[in-house]
Parts: sequence; C-alpha cells; structure tokens
Amino acid sequence: MPPDVKKCAVKFSIITPSFRNSEWLKLCIASVADQQGVESEHLVQDSCSDDGTQEWLPRDPRVQAFIEKDSGMYDAVNRGYRRATGDILAYLNCDEQYLPGALKAVHDFFAQNPQVEVLLAGSIVTDGEGKYICHRHALVPNRRHVWFRFSALTSSIFIRRKVIHERGIYFDTKWRDLGDFHWVMTLMKNNVPIQARNFFTSVFADTGENMNLKPNAIREMKEMAAMIPPWVRRLKRLWIFNHRLRRIRAGHFNVPATSYDIYTKKSPARRVEFLVSKPTAVWWNRT
Repeated sequence: MPPDVKKCAVKFSIITPSFRNSEWLKLCIASVADQQGVESEHLVQDSCSDDGTQEWLPRDPRVQAFIEKDSGMYDAVNRGYRRATGDILAYLNCDEQYLPGALKAVHDFFAQNPQVEVLLAGSIVTDGEGKYICHRHALVPNRRHVWFRFSALTSSIFIRRKVIHERGIYFDTKWRDLGDFHWVMTLMKNNVPIQARNFFTSVFADTGENMNLKPNAIREMKEMAAMIPPWVRRLKRLWIFNHRLRRIRAGHFNVPATSYDIYTKKSPARRVEFLVSKPTAVWWNRT
C-alpha cells in the first residue's frame, strides 16, 4: 500500500447498482480501481443479471460483488450503504465513471470542512462513445428551485457515513426513478449541511437509454409535479430565472478549455483523453 494511502484516515465506500449493464460496469469499476491516494471499497449490487455479468463479476478482485434480487436501483443502493464500512459514501451507476484524482479531491474537501455532511461536485456529460456534451456544475439545492431544476448529478454526490448510519436517510424505494429527488428533499427537511464545489469528479454517459428517459420515469415526474405546492407552481418562471442567476453568479457559464480522461467501450483497459476546446454548461439535448 502506497505511503500516502497509509496516512489517509478516511475510507470511501462506492456503491454501484447493476442490472444487465455488463460492458458499462467494466468501465465503471476500472474508474474506481485506479483512484490514487485514497483507501476505498467498491460494492457492486447486481440484481442477478443474465447478460454475462455473473460470468466475470464474482471473480473481479477489485470489487465486492453481491448478486441478489432487489426491488430496484434504490433498494440496491440502500443494501450497499448498509454493507458499507467507509467514512465517505457515494453511489456510481454503471454508465458513470470517476475522473482521475476525483476521490482524493473529495477526501481533501471533507478533511478541510468537517462540518459538511454532503458534497455536491460537478460532472462531465458525454455520449455513449465518450464524446463531450457539456459540463454540469452543482448548486446547493433551493427548496423552491428544486421542483423545476435539480441542482446536481448523483455521480458527483458524496456523503459522510452519518447521513445514512446515524440520520437514517436512505432512499425511499417507493420511487424507481426519482428517488434522488426525494432523497435530496429529505436532506433539506432535516437541515443536513450541504456544500457545492466547482471541481469535477465524474462523468455521466448520456446513452439515450438512461432510466430517467423511460416511461416509468415520466410517470413519476408527473406524480412529482402534482406534489408541487400551488404557490410555488404559480411562480415557476421566477424560480427558474433565479436558478439561472445563481448559476451565472457561480461562474457556471465560464468554463475554460479543458480535457478529460475516461475508459470507453473501445478502450476498456486504458483511459482515453478527450480535448474540449469549447466547453459549454448547457445540456442542449435535455433543454
């Protein structure tokens, strides 16, 4: 074990829910396994996939594999959180990856901010081949804005162990696709200390097959919309405008030229560098 890891008192537990995503899961695992300067465990909760995952996952020494039926993604994440032994927890879906140095940056943030229990960082959005789409910065959620603009991607949310194991804020498994929204609402209701930072930890692949584009997600979005307080709904345009002002003040639209390194289906064993000469904070195909 490298000396810098021995000195690190904080351990990460990364949970990945998995179902019939064998090729994406391999990339996700690789992106966690090559993180430097931190101690981590990677728990994969696979719901008895029949796409070949079971042929290799139990033998992968980089992960702890639990192959068992669950009642959906959020149930799988909850199971992983219960098994987690780390101080900092996160969940990373199969079609997501961590960027090099991501967990070390998160470790340093929590070490410098002991009062914070939830960190919201930024994610880079790519297509299924790893090509750039946009940057997605995070904002601390606002109780009114959050109904119309979710302020972070879950690939870049990191929490202290106490959020789960002391406060008991697990995902509500009633929701199959919008559990993240309701979980964040619970964080706010419980006044959990949250901060957002403009550094980027993760990559989300917008494949066109993501769960939040499927019929059940659309149904849950309609159900969520019916829960919006009438006075909040009436001022929807104001909240969206205020949200945009917050993004402008936070510098979200001033992204310099950059690059990122990820695993791809064509290069599952080695990260590939992608150069971005004209970054954008606008996710055009989701506007």
